[in-house]
Amino acid sequence: MGIEVNFEGKIAMVTGASSGLGARFAKALAGAGAQVVLASRRTERLKELRAEIEADGGAAHVVALDVTDLASIKAAIAHAETEAGPIDILVNNSGVSTTQRLLDVSEEDYGYVMDTNLRGAFFMAQQTAKRMIQRAKGDPKKQHRIVNIASVAGLRVLPQIGVYCMSKAGVVQMTKAMAVEWGRYGINVNAICPGYIATEMNEDYFDSEQGRKLIEMLPRRRTGKPEDLDGLLLLLAAEEAHFINGAIITADDGMTAQ
Repeated sequence: MGIEVNFEGKIAMVTGASSGLGARFAKALAGAGAQVVLASRRTERLKELRAEIEADGGAAHVVALDVTDLASIKAAIAHAETEAGPIDILVNNSGVSTTQRLLDVSEEDYGYVMDTNLRGAFFMAQQTAKRMIQRAKGDPKKQHRIVNIASVAGLRVLPQIGVYCMSKAGVVQMTKAMAVEWGRYGINVNAICPGYIATEMNEDYFDSEQGRKLIEMLPRRRTGKPEDLDGLLLLLAAEEAHFINGAIITADDGMTAQ
């Protein structure tokens, strides 16, 4: 017996969709039939992505979003639901990092990472969940999905990105807390912890001497590609995953198994 995942009729909102993993997540969901709401600060990039998705036969909408601003979060969700419809799936992907030793982290550096990765992710999920819960009260059979994008850095400390590790560890615990509290409303909240994935933002680093040394330390001496996460994302976003809640799943090619 085969299972075919189909997202037709579903509305999926992806934060940080202007590049990297967010753009790939949006394409994967659109390719599976979902209407995708593309959200980030860089709306010009989002318009280019929308054109790509539409050229492939998908449907996408563009929404401006700054996850560090609660008013922007509320406005973006309202705009998304006006443009596309009630949000069934949230992919909470926005994230930033800085590279330095902890002794060199400034108050600005700390706020920059935490405001986006943890505070922003929390309020994005919270404000979306409030609407999901209201719909669930009217229809107890209604299912919703929130997929938080954490990192293997939330499970182990990686050098010179300590604050990023702290923020993603917070996302891991946040995911579990949300799963416990919101599961009764048919909201499944899970997290993906990617390992080293090559994107346009880090490809220069992986081409550098230091980057190549890091790759040589990985179990299969390779980085992943954004599309390597497609299957896991679609699984966690699907209604068929109704028994998966509060899961923290690594996709790291064996990195954390060492």
